[in-house]
Amino acid sequence: MNEHVKKLAPETTDLSRRSFLVGTAATGLVLGYAGVPGIESAAAAPANFEPSVWYAISPDGLVTVTCGKADMGQHIASTMAQIVCEELGAKWSDMRVALASNDPKFNDPVLGAQITGGSWSTMMNFEAMSRAGAAGRIALTEGAAAAMGVPASELVVRDSMIVHPKSKKQMSFADVVKSGKATKTFSPDELKAIKLKSPDQYTMIGVSVPQLDIPSKTNGTAKYGIDVMLPGMAYGALVTPPVRFGATVKSVDDSAAKKVPGFIKAVTLDDKTATTSGWVVAVASTYANAKKAAQALKIAYDAGPNAKVSSQSLLDEAKRLQKLDDSGQFFVKDGDPNAAFGSAAKVVEAEYTTSINIHAPLEPMNATAEFKGDILHIYSGNQFATRSGAIAAGAAGIDPKFVVMHQMWLGGGFGRRLDADMMIPAVQAAKAVGKPVKVIYSRENDMTMDFSRPLTYQKVKAGVDGDGKLIAISHDVVSAWPTARWGIPDFLTPSVDKKGPLDSFTVNGADFFYTVPNHYVRAIKNELAHNATPSGQLRSVAPGWTFWAVESMIDEIAAATGKDPAQFRISLLDGAGKNDGGAQRLRNTLLAAMGLSGYGTKQLPKGEGMGVACVSSQERATASWTACVAHVAVAPSGEVTVKKLTVATDVGTQVHPDNVRAQVEGAALWGLSLAMYEKATLKDGGIEQTNFDGYTPLRMSQTPEVAIAVIANGEKATGVGEPAVTVVAPAIGNAIFNASGARVRALPITAEAVKASMKA
Repeated sequence: MNEHVKKLAPETTDLSRRSFLVGTAATGLVLGYAGVPGIESAAAAPANFEPSVWYAISPDGLVTVTCGKADMGQHIASTMAQIVCEELGAKWSDMRVALASNDPKFNDPVLGAQITGGSWSTMMNFEAMSRAGAAGRIALTEGAAAAMGVPASELVVRDSMIVHPKSKKQMSFADVVKSGKATKTFSPDELKAIKLKSPDQYTMIGVSVPQLDIPSKTNGTAKYGIDVMLPGMAYGALVTPPVRFGATVKSVDDSAAKKVPGFIKAVTLDDKTATTSGWVVAVASTYANAKKAAQALKIAYDAGPNAKVSSQSLLDEAKRLQKLDDSGQFFVKDGDPNAAFGSAAKVVEAEYTTSINIHAPLEPMNATAEFKGDILHIYSGNQFATRSGAIAAGAAGIDPKFVVMHQMWLGGGFGRRLDADMMIPAVQAAKAVGKPVKVIYSRENDMTMDFSRPLTYQKVKAGVDGDGKLIAISHDVVSAWPTARWGIPDFLTPSVDKKGPLDSFTVNGADFFYTVPNHYVRAIKNELAHNATPSGQLRSVAPGWTFWAVESMIDEIAAATGKDPAQFRISLLDGAGKNDGGAQRLRNTLLAAMGLSGYGTKQLPKGEGMGVACVSSQERATASWTACVAHVAVAPSGEVTVKKLTVATDVGTQVHPDNVRAQVEGAALWGLSLAMYEKATLKDGGIEQTNFDGYTPLRMSQTPEVAIAVIANGEKATGVGEPAVTVVAPAIGNAIFNASGARVRALPITAEAVKASMKA
């Protein structure tokens, strides 16, 4: 389990700043968590049998699994149900899914915070949900044994039936629940002692069963946040300032807005959580009229301290900070790279950059807020219920225990909905007008106010000895610190040089599984970027930029020493010391990708090349082993065509093969999009790109062939949502070098940069 998440188990509801950031309703207060239309209610009826807080079996035999993770199209709710179903012995057609609220009962002491990210969900929940399913099977079996008067040890459970082969007696799950005989409960120690199935005994895990959320999502009954309708509801449309953060509202002239039919009020946000800055929300009877009113408002701003900040100034500041010997904190400090460089036969240095990137989920950010007496109800899809409920409470000025969050299906998240900014205008508008308010961001709001992937600058220096063996690497990573912005100490990591905590979610991946005796990684916070472009976690998090640098540098070293880059990696993945085990799994994925792609066995036409990369995303302790071979063609103009991506990934145990492949393929294409097409720029403190005409993700016509090899070896399940994102860009960059001799070091890769490098 990821220790950051495990630590975040709230125990108090004091009204300190920390409680607003991370507190949840940890008391026993019952707030009447109502179900949401289109989602099965997470509250069990009295006649239900609840072997676990995470699922209930009704008298008709239906099994409803409550998912504590955000479902944003990755089918994690169905995955949780499939894991429970395997050990429970239920029939798949009897399974249903629900989405968890912030009811205190879901503050699980084992699973920790309700957060969806880091490709953690399956790996962190697999064992707990398996044990929950097994406990239910045991309780039902003992109940059936008592009802039938036979020994429990002689019963067989399959497809929601409990059968006694000797006597031919049988009971369905529904029969046992209705009989009231299933009463066994389990202590934590008893749960831990349950012997789970071995992989060779699985009948459900590893089967591509129909996803439970597909019918409702195709017939329109599934409700997303944007679909919420409440009696008497008004709508809010945002007016955001010209700078990303730091502006304040000086005055609001609503005289023209008052002429818009249905206009109610213009609310200037007073956000004590400091999530937003300089926002105004126009409230009206319809969304169309709210937008008209917002456009009619005349707002004067103090643009604040970031009004002149640009992408170039962020990069300049990053370079300045990197040159300072006392900047940042050390994330890795093994050996003495500086001494090793002094004796190295060859030293290679390079700078790598990535641009600001935007999440842009298909469903724009939205939230609906309603006050019922002292209780605030929030309807929204979010990835971090543990924090979001507290942010909503901070916006309302109430104790977090008085917030009820209704989790909705998410129309895309990708890390964007780890933040709760959409709740603040809804909460404050609802409070100001005395009725429920739904706030919907325009695409322009969503893009210009995104908690984006930060602009990053990395300086990497490597040394090799006379035999071409890699002996030292120093790696400086300069960026905004997205996780530090959350203000949650448990999500920060102590630095190895004892200089204080650092944001490891900006450097994960730089602590690779290659054997290098002298290795430094320094995390440097770019305060200018941190303040001017408040950053968030975008699908792949730090490995999206750290592996861009690491895997590009490994290729540069191989080229400098005349070695094949794939074989050079294999030699470094020897599993020595702390790299034991992980290095071998990573080596296997690289070999699998090489074999599937035909790397090194094909005579390619002039101007074409293959490049490799292999990564251990996300964190070292929760790694998924992934390798990619990219096949590209480079024209004399510098234009790059990605012809094929071959991705191999070791997932340990795969719950749903089709879904695993879909996640890996989607992640690879996302990585391609970041590598080649996506770039946001900052000018005068504001994001310049406001819609998909200026911010241009991968189009279908640009999609190459994608081949996938999944290694399922029965080890613990790993994550698949993000790792393939991180491996694609360096594989493409390395392929470009092999095709043309051009070395690119900035993302996104442009024809101009390739052509310039070819000439150089």
